[in-house]
Amino acid sequence: MNKNIAIGTDIGGSHISCAAIDLLTGKILKETLTERAVNNQAQSSVIIDVWSEALSGVLSKVPFDKVKGIGFAMPGPFDYVKGICYIRGVAKYENLYGINITDAISSSLEVPEGFLIRFMNDASSFAVGEAWAGSAIKAKRSLSITLGTGFGSAFINNRIPIVDGPEVPKLGCVYHLPYLDGIADDYFSTRWFIKQYKNITGKELSGVKEMAELAPSDKIVRDLFTEFGDKAALFLAPWLKKFKAEVLVIGGNISHAYSLFGDVFEARLKKENCNCVVKLSTLKEDAALIGSAYLLDDDFWKSVQHALPLM
Repeated sequence: MNKNIAIGTDIGGSHISCAAIDLLTGKILKETLTERAVNNQAQSSVIIDVWSEALSGVLSKVPFDKVKGIGFAMPGPFDYVKGICYIRGVAKYENLYGINITDAISSSLEVPEGFLIRFMNDASSFAVGEAWAGSAIKAKRSLSITLGTGFGSAFINNRIPIVDGPEVPKLGCVYHLPYLDGIADDYFSTRWFIKQYKNITGKELSGVKEMAELAPSDKIVRDLFTEFGDKAALFLAPWLKKFKAEVLVIGGNISHAYSLFGDVFEARLKKENCNCVVKLSTLKEDAALIGSAYLLDDDFWKSVQHALPLM
């Protein structure tokens, strides 16, 4: 029987999302979409149990003989080739350090020997999902970014993440690049908004959503979004031009406030002679699910393997 279903899995900081995806169309089988809260400080066995419970729920809703395998969109540091977690020094999943996730999940799910479980960086999975079935579906070359607690990014050429070479930064992403007094991740993320607002007003807000709700009546908030849009475009424009990106896809929580900085952002790109089309993510949280499932496409898997060790 033709195995045309893959299970896409997105490992977030405090949750797991997973679903069955049709490998022929890139569509999520909506009735299989499953999400579970995860205590990222729990012992490794507890985390694996929650992940396995969610995956079992998805597998129970599709014919197992049609399932080609499971793809994971995983945050790093992670050995995406061997399936070993190396997260340490951050307040999440540290108890998974050194654990072979492939073996742990295979054992917990009791899948047959040789059942395929594959991994890719979460930002790359998001970008691949958008290139396969989302906002960059018509573009050969795209850059997808996620603006939220961190600054995720991936350069895509023919659906393949580009992680080395003269057209992209080292590692094929931009969060780590030097910027002002730190790195880009310090400035193009939620914590920049919270820090700047507190510096100006002395008040601490919970996040960008709360800040965006204040925008109609608070000029300080409006000015911060304007500054953010202008600086983000100035930062990204050289890389968009160097990569010859046709489309820039924007996702993440901050993208929900695009109406507050989008005009400034796009105007600055044009001033910098950057003519790529800017699109908001159409898949949103589903993009990483779809991108991780694409790891089970044979042609994609052959093409992406060289990039995995560098993610």
